[in-house]
Amino acid sequence: MKNKFFNTPTFMSMDDSYEESNLVVFGAGFDGTTSNRPGTRFASTAMRPEFYGLETYSPILNLDMDDYKICDIGDLELSIGNTDIVLDEIYEGTKQIVKDNKVPFMIGGEHLVTLPAFKAVHDKYKDIYVLHFDAHTDLRDEYNNNKNSHATVIKRIWDIIGDNKIYQFGIRSGTKEEFEFSLKDKHTYMETHTIDTFEEIIKSLDGKNIYLTIDLDVLDPSIFPGTGTLEPGGITYKEFESIFKILKNSNINLVGCDIVELSPDYDNTSVSTVTACKILRELTLVISDKINR
Repeated sequence: MKNKFFNTPTFMSMDDSYEESNLVVFGAGFDGTTSNRPGTRFASTAMRPEFYGLETYSPILNLDMDDYKICDIGDLELSIGNTDIVLDEIYEGTKQIVKDNKVPFMIGGEHLVTLPAFKAVHDKYKDIYVLHFDAHTDLRDEYNNNKNSHATVIKRIWDIIGDNKIYQFGIRSGTKEEFEFSLKDKHTYMETHTIDTFEEIIKSLDGKNIYLTIDLDVLDPSIFPGTGTLEPGGITYKEFESIFKILKNSNINLVGCDIVELSPDYDNTSVSTVTACKILRELTLVISDKINR
């Protein structure tokens, strides 16, 4: 692969070659528009060593990473300091993975990194739906006089795919205008505070192409303090386990995925980092299982 990736240690059991792997994991360490506490650029480098504390086998999914071909290609080499160039670099890196008929799984980074990765996947899959887990709506049209921000990323995706394509869960923070954009004007589907309708929505998306984006601050800060914009009232990891099971048993086509907004240095216990690692493990298993059916 000819894109610029740092040569980094790989995640456990993700050391298969790029050519033979169907799922490609990579880091995009950018937090240039972070509005509160920066530090998400360090997420993937903090996660790789902690990942070795897990097992390759998931009891709740009855799947094992060693049964699949997964490639951790490293971290994109990004032009930190120039947001527009960084977005182009993430787009080009993701586009190459998609062009090679592989599923990209990106580790951010702040949530803005989702925009170029999604664009690259959308280039191939025009009829695509977005599942979005987050504490925040991310539906502002601009933030700090900036159209491209971690606070506007879902609005920018809506600009691309329009109504009835974005499903948001766990949302509990945003402006009045953002909530009205979704709940009153019905531009997106939004379940506030909870994930109770997730299974119903997944059934309605049977056979559809799906991009999954998870802002880890959807988790309650009492169990996940390692993030930049803390918002009490979130879901628990146990609730996340139901998400994994529902995704595994569904017939949706997961064509792209990311997890974002881990800021490892704000949790010196590393619990937040380990939790992010476990979410990564379960989702790589779900996607790999679907690819190999």
